[in-house]
Amino acid sequence: MNWESIYRRKITDVATALGAIQSGNRVYIGGGAGVPVSLTQGLTDRHNELRDVELTHILTFAPAPYADPAYQDSFRVNALFIGQNIRKAVQEGRADLTPVFLSEIPGLFRNGYLPLDVALIAVAPPDEHGFCSFGVEVGATKPAAEAARIIIAEVNQQMPRTLGDSFIHVSRLHHIVEVDYPIPEAPQGGTSPDHLKIGQIIAEMIPDGATLQMGIGSIPDAVLKSLGHHKDLGIHTELFSDGVIDLVEMGVITCAQKSFHPGKIIAGFVFGSQRLYEFIHNNPLIELHPTDYVNDPYNIAQNDKMVAINSALQIDLTGQVCADSIGPLFYSGVGGQVDFMRGSARSKGGLPIIAFQSTAKGGSLSRIVPSLYEGSGVVTTRNDVHYIVTEYGVASLYGKTVRQRAQELINIAAPQFQDELRFSARKLGYL
Repeated sequence: MNWESIYRRKITDVATALGAIQSGNRVYIGGGAGVPVSLTQGLTDRHNELRDVELTHILTFAPAPYADPAYQDSFRVNALFIGQNIRKAVQEGRADLTPVFLSEIPGLFRNGYLPLDVALIAVAPPDEHGFCSFGVEVGATKPAAEAARIIIAEVNQQMPRTLGDSFIHVSRLHHIVEVDYPIPEAPQGGTSPDHLKIGQIIAEMIPDGATLQMGIGSIPDAVLKSLGHHKDLGIHTELFSDGVIDLVEMGVITCAQKSFHPGKIIAGFVFGSQRLYEFIHNNPLIELHPTDYVNDPYNIAQNDKMVAINSALQIDLTGQVCADSIGPLFYSGVGGQVDFMRGSARSKGGLPIIAFQSTAKGGSLSRIVPSLYEGSGVVTTRNDVHYIVTEYGVASLYGKTVRQRAQELINIAAPQFQDELRFSARKLGYL
């Protein structure tokens, strides 16, 4: 039987496909912008028939109706990274968080820590050989699909076809639902003067020929906007957005000097505008791979001059970085920060950077604090930290004493908080 016949035989509607889910199952939902929206919305239609179904996923960029309190007897989310759409459910105790490095998520599925009954995925239409691309989210979704007993796939006519280790054959799919709707997009906004200053400071640290890791948001956008005069930059990152397009078209990002996958942008997933989705479609410059490959610190370190740029919610005067919680309230997750901090630290000429605006809440709170708030999680330990950047400059912490670290961090705190931080540092015996 040829693949076209196999494909046609598996086409069905949402309700029939979701009939494969039973009470007590663990179900993976495709992450990022690769959310199978019709399938996830259809889940709630079966809530009266289902009990104790665990829905596990990373950050998803789409509504999560299954996390509504009305469905808590039917569905409980197990988040591997918390997004805005399930944050309230986690903080209210109606959903769970599993702390895990992004590089280790595929192993949870493959090695039996989180065995999957069903995977709900979104893919591009099959090519002439019957292979569907996972499109905008390969990182966690491909390993999940490979580990699940049952795969239910939305085949979306608008899903871009990305290259790399990013394909699944139609013969592996158990149920197929054909859809045609736009991929979720990230709003493209401006950056503040403080963010632009941070971007300029980091850009001055980046040498020509460097390979970059950065995500989405105001600081990554500000860094990219400041790199117009650089040469032969490369990308190896868990996630990228629209900011890379202009630099590719300007000839700044060429990947020509990369020592690992030369000539290729390597990533796990993408999230941006329709322009980005058109840019990545069938683009041989770009390869998407699972996160246990992209985020493996050993692989990251194979890139000479690897520059990792990550953010934080708070940092204490010894260099401990909190990036996933506000006190005891879980806010996001570990993600790939530690993977890239450690990988870039082991890169020849690498730069591990934590960058953030020095204050929060309109300047009323300092993000640099004497001690982390009670209950805060340490994502990056003081032993892993190298460079901290705010709009006031760069603190170089690696190899420094606690006394030296405290002084470096006070120097890049907002001026209105420096005296208070210096007083607290003396009280703690740091100065």
